[in-house]
Amino acid sequence: MKNYQFIALLVVTTFLMGSSFAIVKLGLQYSSPLLLAALRFMLAGILMVIVVMIFKRPHPTSKREWLKLCIIGAFQTAGVMGCIFLSLRTITASESSILTFTNPLLVVIFATIFTKVRYRFYQWIGVVLGLIGVIITMGAQVELKIGLLFGLLSAVFWAIATLLVKKWGMFFDTWVLSAYQMLFGGLLLLLGSVVLEQPYFIVNPQSLLILLWLSIFSSIIQFAGWYYLLQNSDPGKTSAYLFLAPFFGVLTGWVVLDETLHESLVVGGLFIISGIYLVNRTFSRIKG
Repeated sequence: MKNYQFIALLVVTTFLMGSSFAIVKLGLQYSSPLLLAALRFMLAGILMVIVVMIFKRPHPTSKREWLKLCIIGAFQTAGVMGCIFLSLRTITASESSILTFTNPLLVVIFATIFTKVRYRFYQWIGVVLGLIGVIITMGAQVELKIGLLFGLLSAVFWAIATLLVKKWGMFFDTWVLSAYQMLFGGLLLLLGSVVLEQPYFIVNPQSLLILLWLSIFSSIIQFAGWYYLLQNSDPGKTSAYLFLAPFFGVLTGWVVLDETLHESLVVGGLFIISGIYLVNRTFSRIKG
């Protein structure tokens, strides 16, 4: 891949990641949060399942493999996205995106505790910088909003899902894994919507456009672009640029939603972005 193509696709993909927070915030004017999340991933999952069936991608062959795939979907789609959508009821898109994208920092902590992986010194420096950023971002809040907790929970679920994918992902075709984990996670979100909220979705051109954007651009195209980059370039180099996603999250929150960029948010965000860059700078790790 030529350098300018790599940069262009990287910017588009991370922009779709980050800007989805502002789009979801707009969508919550027309829908309850868990139902909007459920519709987004059920639609995206169904479309991708059709694609993988048409192209006859290899599917799981045992109940154990299907169970693993469903567990990944429970954490990656239902857990992460459910918490993100719930967080946006009470905090800004900027705050939610920054907190959610602390997940690479948590991966280092969880992997050290639960696996035999050891990370380099500068990666731990990244973790420390990121945690300082979280404290700065949250510490300036006059009141502890429930959305802040949901934002942090989304990062926790994402970190767990990342470790599960690293452990089990080799057993699945990438596209099949994506399709069915989104579909299963979407079904769990639908169940959560029925049980935990009073679901509603106002059908109009704006709400349908938002739903289609979230399902196609912020889910399918974003996923396809990101995994294409990982498969066709150096994964360590590519993942280092994940810091662009919270940057775009803050930027689109400011431009689209007219969110105020508080000093604590900017300073905390810079610490977190620096931490993410250091943590993802390389995949080279020392096995213990």
